[in-house]
Amino acid sequence: MDKKVKLLLAEDDENLGLLLKEYLIAKGYDTDLFPDGEAAYKGFMKNHYNLCILDIMMPKKDGMSLAKDIRINNADIPIIFLTAKNLKEDVLEGFKIGADDYITKPFSMEELIFRIEAILRRVSQDNKSQDDVTYKIGKFTFDTRKQTLSDGTEEIKLTTKESELLRLLCNNANKVLERNFALKTIWIDDNYFNARSMDVYITKLRKHLKDEPGVEIINVHGKGYKLII
Repeated sequence: MDKKVKLLLAEDDENLGLLLKEYLIAKGYDTDLFPDGEAAYKGFMKNHYNLCILDIMMPKKDGMSLAKDIRINNADIPIIFLTAKNLKEDVLEGFKIGADDYITKPFSMEELIFRIEAILRRVSQDNKSQDDVTYKIGKFTFDTRKQTLSDGTEEIKLTTKESELLRLLCNNANKVLERNFALKTIWIDDNYFNARSMDVYITKLRKHLKDEPGVEIINVHGKGYKLII
């Protein structure tokens, strides 16, 4: 594994935080531990990280607020939430902010490593396949390398997941993009929460494209989505 991979770990439970940090370091990850959201944000602004692991319930600044601040400065860095509550509202709010995954306490160290490796593998594959592909979507031009959607006068910067999902839709334009295929390609796992996350991103893409009457993303009941151009 690449030892240059650097992780930001924000966890206010001192015992769990130290345990996680020691385990991650033992697995070859350069890991910085922060005891609250404010300290974690200051650390994030000073250093370069490849992935963030954020506890949701933290003093001074909770994980959700921290993730929003991180996203303002870096739209692409992967974020994994640690949550003691398996509440749908928490998980969906995390996905709306742009989280890549979540893991519910208590969890096994091996599961956390699996989640980290899966995300880093996907990011690595994305970087390797970032060629200069552009798509015409009505009046819009979608640049996959820059992750932008432009109508010639205004340019919208897409998040990584928005860009990945729109690219899949474009590759299957006027055909059904199967839901499970999209989930496993972008989210690795086709579980309930990832499916709800994809719904959130579909809604975002529809908003981006709403000013083009000839373009529509429709639901195909029981199958998936179709980009009509």
